[in-house]
Amino acid sequence: MERQRASTGTEWEAQNGYSRALRAGNTIYIAGTTAVDLDGNVVAEGDPYAQTQHILDIIADALADVGANLDDVVRTRMYITDIAHQDAVGRAHGEIFADIRPAATMLQIEGLAEPELLVEIEAEAKLEDINGS
Repeated sequence: MERQRASTGTEWEAQNGYSRALRAGNTIYIAGTTAVDLDGNVVAEGDPYAQTQHILDIIADALADVGANLDDVVRTRMYITDIAHQDAVGRAHGEIFADIRPAATMLQIEGLAEPELLVEIEAEAKLEDINGS
C-alpha cells in the first residue's frame, strides 16, 4: 500500500522516526500533537484552551498536506495532564468539531514531554474512495 507522509519539519520527527500525518489508502493517522512551535517552544503556556486551539490548527494543516480536512476526522484522542482542564479542552474541541462529531476520548495522564504541555491530541480521518464508500 502506498503511503503519503506529512511533516511539520520538527527535529523530533526524524529523530524518533515518525510522521506528523500518514495517509495509507483512504485512512489518515495524525500523530500525537502538542502545542509546540517549529522552534520547540511551548505555545500558550498554562492555557489548556489555547493549547488545544493551537494543536487543532497543526492537525488541520497536517490533514491538508495529505489531501484531507477536519470534516474528514472520525476519531480524536485527547490526553490531558489535569482533569480540571477537561472543560477548556472540550470547549476548544467542540468549537471545531461541533457539526463533525467524531468519536472522541479524553484521558488524564501523568505527564507529557515537557511539564508546560497540558494537552496532546491524536486524530484519525477517513476519505471516501472514488466509489463513494
